[in-house]
Amino acid sequence: MGTLRLLAMTKHSMKILIFGKGYIGSRLELAWKDEAIFSDAYINTIEDVEKEILKYQPDAVLNAAGVRGKPNVDWCEDHQLETMMGNTVLPILIAHACAKHGVYLLHMGSGCIYYGDSVHEDKAWKETDHGNPSAVYSRAKWAADLVLSTLPNVGIARIRMPIDWVPSPNNMIDKLATYPNVIDVENSVTVLDDMIDVFRQMVEKKAEGIFHVTNPGTMRHRELVDLYHEQVDPTHTCNWITEEELVEKGLAKKLRSNNFLSNERLAEYGIHMRPVKEAIRDTMQKYAEAKKIEVREEE
Repeated sequence: MGTLRLLAMTKHSMKILIFGKGYIGSRLELAWKDEAIFSDAYINTIEDVEKEILKYQPDAVLNAAGVRGKPNVDWCEDHQLETMMGNTVLPILIAHACAKHGVYLLHMGSGCIYYGDSVHEDKAWKETDHGNPSAVYSRAKWAADLVLSTLPNVGIARIRMPIDWVPSPNNMIDKLATYPNVIDVENSVTVLDDMIDVFRQMVEKKAEGIFHVTNPGTMRHRELVDLYHEQVDPTHTCNWITEEELVEKGLAKKLRSNNFLSNERLAEYGIHMRPVKEAIRDTMQKYAEAKKIEVREEE
């Protein structure tokens, strides 16, 4: 991401209060160390958020909390109210408290609010395009975006299919490596090393509005599986199926969101991400080393 830029960033220490101790929140803590403060509070009201703000006096708040369900977002189809409370109501409560205390809020959104190609010539969805979600999870995330995007001092960072060198059940590498049946679709993706840097810059610059935090370019699932086969496990195999077969076989209740996102708005703040091909190869190399260490520790 640029040594000089990283050095410049370290000169401005910040206190960032994070709501959400899930996959992304934990990775942010790992990267940001002392700058990250996790909230242990159960948030049910605006006052609950205010107590945390008054307690920690943060320079900014980052909302990485949300409800996806287990084992996947299909859970949300039968738990609409829980999904709405976690992905729509909670962000509004946090935003309200931040506004009252003049604290910048960075809310982590999702690019899965878009289905298919956009009307633009390059087929990519811009930050100004309205969503067309169908799944309950996607609708709840889009609803939060509609509200929060009207507020000043709020940034919405939409990510897509996180790819990371740290092994995790939520890491796209681990998902594709463990699924016996995989669809070969093309999407925008977010490499977490780049995302962590972007989030930090957005907080420091108090970037307002909607941003697509995805690496330039697109990636097919087969590309990531091929890299896994090349650098991690040459014996790995999977069965390639179509999107329609995913539903027909009962592996998903609804078709998944597949799309391309443009991240033009980041450049307005001088923020850039590595091209996706470069980023995923670098990430897979680091992932392979992490897996070797994991194996040695288990022996």
